[in-house]
Order: sequence, then structure tokens, then C-alpha cells
Amino acid sequence: MESIWSQTCEISRRQPLPGDTETEIAVIGAGMAGILIAAALQEAGHRVLVLEARRIASGQTRNTTAKITSQHGMLYRKLTEDLGENRARLYGAAHQEAIRAYRKLIERRHIDCELEGCDAFVYGNDPDRLKKEADAAARLGLPASFTAEVPLPVPAAGAVRFAGQAQFHPLKFLAAMAEGLTIYEETPVKAVKGNVIHTERGTVRAEKIVFATHYPFVNFPGLYFARMHQERSYVLALENAPDIQGMWIGPELDGYSLRRYGDLLLLGGGGHRTGENREGGRYEELRQKARTWFPGCREVAHWSAQDCMTPDNMPYIGCYSVCRPGWYVATGFHKWGMTSSMVSALLLRDLIEGRENPCAPLFDPGRFSGSLLPGLLKEGRHAVKGLTRQMFQIPKETASDLSPGRGGVVTMEGRKVGVYKDEDGAVYTVDIRCRHLGCQLEWNGDEKSWDCPCHGSRYDCHGRLISGPAQEDLTE
Repeated sequence: MESIWSQTCEISRRQPLPGDTETEIAVIGAGMAGILIAAALQEAGHRVLVLEARRIASGQTRNTTAKITSQHGMLYRKLTEDLGENRARLYGAAHQEAIRAYRKLIERRHIDCELEGCDAFVYGNDPDRLKKEADAAARLGLPASFTAEVPLPVPAAGAVRFAGQAQFHPLKFLAAMAEGLTIYEETPVKAVKGNVIHTERGTVRAEKIVFATHYPFVNFPGLYFARMHQERSYVLALENAPDIQGMWIGPELDGYSLRRYGDLLLLGGGGHRTGENREGGRYEELRQKARTWFPGCREVAHWSAQDCMTPDNMPYIGCYSVCRPGWYVATGFHKWGMTSSMVSALLLRDLIEGRENPCAPLFDPGRFSGSLLPGLLKEGRHAVKGLTRQMFQIPKETASDLSPGRGGVVTMEGRKVGVYKDEDGAVYTVDIRCRHLGCQLEWNGDEKSWDCPCHGSRYDCHGRLISGPAQEDLTE
């Protein structure tokens, strides 16, 4: 089902790339990050074009909860302990500046995107932990405080409050920002070699190239597949739910997110690593919570989102690799894509312009520290597990064992395949090797999709690619 953003805003179509061309800067990806980066660079006087595989905002941007906030969960105490107070302060300041930049842009361009100022909260059951988080954030200069008042039906002993944050309609904003930009839709990039981008519709030669594709699809150099994983989460839009003041989120992966949009309440949660939702049930879990917490509410929409997660909770924004000085990247935003997209636009503009930016070392994609090592090892184990499963796991089920509406990896005619059996009993089979690096795909029962547990590529039940880093459909 489409998100409420997609249902209430249609962005004008753009033509595909008409053939070979040249430009100063090419941005790959027309989501929030790509459009903001392109707009910032064009405003600075550069000649820019944007390439989009499908439609503007057809990836993760249309599925966001659209919170513009520097309140990123229980983060700042940990950042201070891991990175020191100076770096933690830079992180908070960068995202506070992103909020101000959104407000300035919206005011200067007179963008009608339903921008609404509000406070952001992270609630929890441990008041001592919450108070320590609020104190740590306040010491960094952030508008943070502890409150014992949580006007929600969720179990909570208090919350960390960040004042002066915001929420908006992301697609209405993006539609306005895309005006005046050269954007080519339906132009998937197949390869990037040096300063030449190869597509099925022609090549683009660019002095500088920015990868803003949510998850980088070029594996070498960069090795981003070894330094990130992806997680999914789910959202319900509810009518007849009570008003809540502000934006709320639980402290852990299994916590719940709540915010208003007009007369609707958006209830999110059910998070898990991509590829680990075989039986489904995440939407039903949210529906049960909605019925318990908000009796009489009615679901009007549901959708899901996907987030790139780095081992140290910090995005990768900067030079793609020391081996490619003309390439840049913006990825690994965790669940904070709106503010991190703006941080990326401001930082990459400065880097390309040759300006000094104090945040550059903090978000440098080439950074390495001891705190990264456990996460890197964990990602390696997941990849090995996915490849091992592909090579050695023998399915116990056959296609006949699947009930209608279910999917799974089965044995069919002596081969291991992915099978989905629809409600009428029709069977759809796919090769369950991910087209990215060959990990075994797993069935997602909620979304009727084949998901990669290694790096997060997704395909529909017919094997058509939904999202990368893979670039090709499955075959049977």
C-alpha cells in the first residue's frame, strides 16, 4: 500500500536521459538526499544533473515518517563516551543546523509543505537513564531536557524532550525543490567507470559524481557492503486516534514511533534486520497495539521503510574512496534520513567547493576506529551466514507444503528455489541467489517479497528488483 505522502502528492514526470552528455557534477539518486545535494550545488553555481532509476522520490523518501530532528534516540551519551564531547557536539550541531536550513529554504522559496514546529521525545521505562541522556545532550548545547509527563498510552516513566524540532510533508517539499533541476527519470545506472556513468540510455561524463542512492551499488572500491546493513520498519496511519503533542519514539529497535499528520496518527514499529521476517506479522503486531492503545481507531494506510545502519551510528558523507577522488557518497542515515540528507547537502557542497567544514572528519567514509570493529565483524558474519545458507542449506519443505498466501525456500524437482503460492494456489518461482553478492534470499511474509539478509536488496514475488544494492531482477 502507498504511504499517505504518495497518496497526497504527485510529482511531475521527467524524461529519461536522451543520450550521451557531459556535465560538471552528476548526482545519482533523486530522493531527499540527491535532490538537496543537487540543489545546494546548483545554487552555489555548479552545473548539475540528476539520474534516477525510477521516479523522483520512488525509493525510501516516500516512506519516511518525515521527522526533521536532531533527537536521534538514546544517542548522545553513547556518542560522548565513544567519540568524546567535541565530536558528539559536532554531530548534534550539524543536525540542528539542518533543521534551520530546512526552515530557511521553505521560507525563502515559499514552499507549501505543511511544515510544523514541534518537540521530539524519546520515551522509556528507566528515568535514570533518560535523565543521563538529557544531561549529556544538554551539555552538548542541544535543546534537551527530561520530562516525567508522557501523554501516551505506552508504558513509560519519562522522556527526553528536544524542543524546537519539526515535521512536514516530504514529497510536497521535494516536488518544489526539484523545480529548476535537470533530472532524468527511468535512467538506471549500470556502472560507473572513472568519470563516466553508464546507463542503458547513454553515458554521462562528469568531473565529479555523487552517489545518493540510499545504499551504494559500486562494491569496489569503498566496501560499503562490509560496513552497513539494512533494517525494515512498518507504519500504520490511523483515523480517530487521539491527538498527541510532538513526535515520539521508543529507545530501542522494538520501540514504537508516533507522530500526527493532520487528523491522522502515524504509528510505527516492528523493526527488524532486512531478510529476517519470514513469517510476517509485523503489521498485525502494530494493529494489535493500535486496537489496545487507541480503541475505535481505523487504519487508512500502511507502508514500510528501509534504513541503512552503520556500526558506529554515524552516516558516511564525503569522498567515496581515496582511490576515487572525484566520487562522493551520502549513505548510512539510520532512521534519520531527513536531517541527514540536509547535513549531506551542506557538507558535500563545502567539500566540492573546497571550503573547510568541521564536520568533514566526523562523517568521513574512510574513518576507522576500534569502536567500529565489533560491528564490522558482525556484518562479516551475516554475509558468511547468507552465503553458507545458499551453498549448504537443504530446504525441508516442498512447494506442496506451502499453504496459499505463503512463500519460502523449498525443494522443487531436485533444485532449491524460492516459491510463492498466491491465494488462488498459483505458484511463482525465483532463483533465491541475490544478484548483489549471491547471498540466499529470505521470504518476507508481510510484504510478499524476497529480501536479502546480507545487504538488504529486495525483490517482489515475481523476482523483479524493488531496491538495491542489487541492480538486476531475479530469474528462475
